[in-house]
Amino acid sequence: MARKPARAHEMAPTRSDPSRKARAEMEFDEATILGALFGQFDANLVLIENRLGVFISARGNRVQIEGAEDGVARARDVLKAMHQRLIQGHELDPGAVESIIVMSAEPTLEGIVSGDEGTPPIMIRTRKKTIVPRSATQIEYMKALASRDVIFALGPAGTGKTYVAVAQAVSQLITGSVQRLILSRPAVEAGERLGFLPGDMKEKVDPYLRPLYDALYDCMPPEQVERRIASGEIEIAPIAFMRGRTLADAFVILDEAQNTTREQMKMFLTRFGMNSRMVICGDPKQVDIPGGPAMSGLNDAVARLEGVEGIAITRFSVADVVRHPIVGRIVEAYEGEGA
Repeated sequence: MARKPARAHEMAPTRSDPSRKARAEMEFDEATILGALFGQFDANLVLIENRLGVFISARGNRVQIEGAEDGVARARDVLKAMHQRLIQGHELDPGAVESIIVMSAEPTLEGIVSGDEGTPPIMIRTRKKTIVPRSATQIEYMKALASRDVIFALGPAGTGKTYVAVAQAVSQLITGSVQRLILSRPAVEAGERLGFLPGDMKEKVDPYLRPLYDALYDCMPPEQVERRIASGEIEIAPIAFMRGRTLADAFVILDEAQNTTREQMKMFLTRFGMNSRMVICGDPKQVDIPGGPAMSGLNDAVARLEGVEGIAITRFSVADVVRHPIVGRIVEAYEGEGA
């Protein structure tokens, strides 16, 4: 039996005057998901109240929202988006709620969550989870990942640059669109000294590559990750290991690309082979190589390649940080002092 959509009974005009008081009522037909929608002890409703400055009361399957007109309209959109996310089978953790609240400032929130009219939702499916965009820029990024050959993702930590790229790569590997997944990083020390560590080459460089392993394990069962690494379907290696190769039928991701030299970046980009896709992720403001941003291969490549056919450049900002809200405030504070 098809599920009925949530019904929102508005008792105020559409948003126009942010200071005018308004009230709206919503009624949800799926009683089985109300617990997940409202959160334990109504935690999700409290989060919306605190972030949007409204008052929300819930009785049974009916929700009443009161406050400034703009806040009420945004709260209504947020609840509709949360409800839609649940009936599509997605998780609704506090991070997801926070992201939907942030996106509610966008005029196309409903399109962000469900896709444009007549098109499927924007999402990436992997074996363990389904990833949906958590910011407006992530929508642009996901579309580029699905359509362009080379994608540069620029911006601060916590915006999902690498995580979303790994999810898309895993999805394409599972469906057979590519035969290999290659993840790489420059092994650059950022204030640490790891060279003294014992072990073979793999054991020495693994600490630099750990974030890539973490993203993989979040998208695939651990036993599948290990099996595919053993078979060569998934390769995780420093950028130096890419020299002299042609990477065909592969999804290739370069993380922390701001710490490549110009020569390394040119070498990496020219490894591109047939039926492949490359994603280059980095934060141009966090360069750890000698010479700073002026010597970064990422900055040089973006300056040279912007506007070239087949290449997309997605720029994230502090507003796109999808970790705990305090991470965004920390990044903003550091960027404010010119770090």
